[in-house]
Amino acid sequence: MNALPMLDMRGVVKRYAQPEGETVVLAGVDFSLQRGQSAALLGESGSGKSTLLQLAAGLDLPDAGHVLVDGQRVDGLSESGRAALRRDAVSLVFQQFHLIATLNVADNIRFQAALCGREDADFEAHLIARLGLSDQLRKYPHQLSGGQQQRVAIARALAHRPPLVLADEPTGNLDERSSQAVMALFVELVRDAGCALLMVTHSRAMAGFLDTQYWLHEGCLSRLDAAEAA
Repeated sequence: MNALPMLDMRGVVKRYAQPEGETVVLAGVDFSLQRGQSAALLGESGSGKSTLLQLAAGLDLPDAGHVLVDGQRVDGLSESGRAALRRDAVSLVFQQFHLIATLNVADNIRFQAALCGREDADFEAHLIARLGLSDQLRKYPHQLSGGQQQRVAIARALAHRPPLVLADEPTGNLDERSSQAVMALFVELVRDAGCALLMVTHSRAMAGFLDTQYWLHEGCLSRLDAAEAA
């Protein structure tokens, strides 16, 4: 028997009211992602990529259809239930780093793992070493470069080995060279943690680091083949 998808979207519809009338952002999207798989979501600005990611995280709810994380209906949970899901099973990595200014690097990294009671000192040390943060642990976020801050955000997101990682333009604030280096490490460490990864990006180069690529256009999702994704 096949394992349940880590992320499963079935007939997901999302509409927004606009002054000129209702806009359909997602028109019956079907999408699934297994544990250990990674997928990039591409599309024009305003096509609904971030909306799809927010629905996967339970930050918003679909107007029709269902969103399931590890077999659990996200759209069937209360607000507190969705918050618990994000704490325990879903990690979010954004273009903005959202580090806690009053905590040093070491405490920022272990923050979510401590929150959900899944601290793993050995894996945390592995993340710190691979991300080149060993000599930064006593510093505070304002003392770090943008690239270093993003590495801390990645370490924090992965330290508790979440089943699902959702990333929205995670290297968007970095220059091209830093983006390439951080993305390569990010994907490698996601695999080390055994997570599923869905990443929104506008960059074909960044999308190329992931297993599969999808294109969102006029509310519909389609898979890109290797030639189209290049």
